[in-house]
Amino acid sequence: MLVALGAAGLLAWLYLVFFHHRFWRADQRLGPAAALDSWPAVTAIVPARDEAATIAHCVAALAAQDYPGLLRIIIVDDGSTDGTGEMARRVAASAIRRIDVIDGEMLPEGWSGKLWALDRGLRHAAMEAPAPYLWFTDADIAHPPGILRQLVGHAETDRLDLVSQMVKLHCETLWERLLVPAFVFFFQMLYPFPAVNDPRSRVAGAAGGCVLLRSAALERIGGIAAIRGKLIDDCALGTAVKRSGGRIWLGLADESLSLRESAGLADLWRMVTRTAFTQLRYSVLLLIGTMAGLTVTFLLPPLLLVSWPLHQQTLPALMGTLAWGLMAFAYIPTERDYRQPVAASLALPLAAALYAAMTVHSALNHWLGATSRWKDREYQKSHTSQMQG
Repeated sequence: MLVALGAAGLLAWLYLVFFHHRFWRADQRLGPAAALDSWPAVTAIVPARDEAATIAHCVAALAAQDYPGLLRIIIVDDGSTDGTGEMARRVAASAIRRIDVIDGEMLPEGWSGKLWALDRGLRHAAMEAPAPYLWFTDADIAHPPGILRQLVGHAETDRLDLVSQMVKLHCETLWERLLVPAFVFFFQMLYPFPAVNDPRSRVAGAAGGCVLLRSAALERIGGIAAIRGKLIDDCALGTAVKRSGGRIWLGLADESLSLRESAGLADLWRMVTRTAFTQLRYSVLLLIGTMAGLTVTFLLPPLLLVSWPLHQQTLPALMGTLAWGLMAFAYIPTERDYRQPVAASLALPLAAALYAAMTVHSALNHWLGATSRWKDREYQKSHTSQMQG
């Protein structure tokens, strides 16, 4: 039995390292900005709800873009109660670019808050001549001055309909250092970026913190309303664009930074449990399969090694050692990206165990009828089920 389990774990890592699109290399990055003859107009839309701590930095970074083309910025104050809108207006008043700060509208049934705010921004933008590109970014992200050049240059040069990048997440506290790189690694494993970027592959995804989208592609999929209830809206958008025949690209950011700090494990736990079971489409079978996969792939290899004094079977311990080694090897590029020591890659099984517990907690919340809460909004169990339907 132990031999079979050890073999399963080792085979899993042999597949992941050598045959799963080389996701672990973390090498999908934007290159230098292309030199275009003309730069198309872009409308940036930022949904903001209770982001007083970060909105000024976010808006200032958008206004500082050294983009040669027309850039219009729309901030949607989505019912904030902490002065987010007022702070955004103060920054906008002194900016050299045009920045519209508008109020959101009451959230209708069947919409997630962020997507309804984006739709409000799109309707405001439609009052004037439409821009060829839309740039969706979050209110807690600061972009470097040259990022829009890179995004548009990549889209124009490679004829892409959607270009997105996972911004660099805050990673300073003990719990962030354990869980944030692991989150990025698991995301790459679930949505292998090279496969996402391959038009021949059906794998699709996006990172909602920074999405450049052709207006024509959004119209082709039926607008934001086509994904209006999705809590995992970024991947839903990427999937819709690719299924409509569009070409998409997803990569990792080097300088676009998340300004959101996590106070500790509780904050990270709430963030994951909000959508973990949603990701599994509320399926008991998928939950069981996910837990089994996490156990065999991430937990059993180190357990087979450290428990050798108890079972004293050399072959399972050896296979567990090899699997753990491959796991750590694959994790090193992501750990380095977050400036973590190489030795920290050995702690991935601990992070996996915590994420497994969060996923089970998410499922329990769903079954017990607990609401999914985000930005002081509650989404009822029936509503979130419908959103994924």
